Amino acid sequence: MISDGVSNPFFARVWALMSAHETEALTRLRRDNLDGLSGRVLEVGAGTGTNFALYPPTVAEVLAVEPEPLLAGHARTAAAAAPVPVRVTEQTVESLAEAEPFDAVVCSLVLCTVDDAEYVVRQLFSVLKPGGELRYMEHVASAGWRGGVQAAADATLWPRLFGGCHTHRDTEATLRGAGFELQAARHQWTMPRWLPLPVAEFALGRAVKPARAG
Repeated sequence: MISDGVSNPFFARVWALMSAHETEALTRLRRDNLDGLSGRVLEVGAGTGTNFALYPPTVAEVLAVEPEPLLAGHARTAAAAAPVPVRVTEQTVESLAEAEPFDAVVCSLVLCTVDDAEYVVRQLFSVLKPGGELRYMEHVASAGWRGGVQAAADATLWPRLFGGCHTHRDTEATLRGAGFELQAARHQWTMPRWLPLPVAEFALGRAVKPARAG
């Protein structure tokens, strides 16, 4: 969640409980998403700080953005035990005023929650160094009958119950539209395909800001 004035105590408590019981399959996806990172990293929508323990030692520091106060409290606890330096801020991406651009941006299950994904992705593009990369692990719009399930979920109670989550978004198209070049992109199922759940399929990959970009 990245919008201004974020306060969602119900979702924060639900997400803290879910994060504490995350499946090994999802943890593996998180580890894959962070593998090989180095330098200064901006993590967007850090939640309870689930990623912090998984950062490789080549990362010099992480600035973790989490505007929801209850989640930010959990994230600060996780940051204290992280193997790399992590600073948690309740600022929004829009209000960041960092003097230096970042080597990488990490988005884990967050771009589905923002009100204006196109605007936020353009902001993330602007804070990256040329040649820097955005690592994403996001819910993805599925094809066929599951896409219909997602559209129905997004139009009803799902976003209200799960912090604004919209499962039927083509995040990879949004990244390309902002100027990113997608590399090592793949889709991964974390649950049986026959289950009628809107969040069974994930997209992972590296979205690179071209070296020629300013």
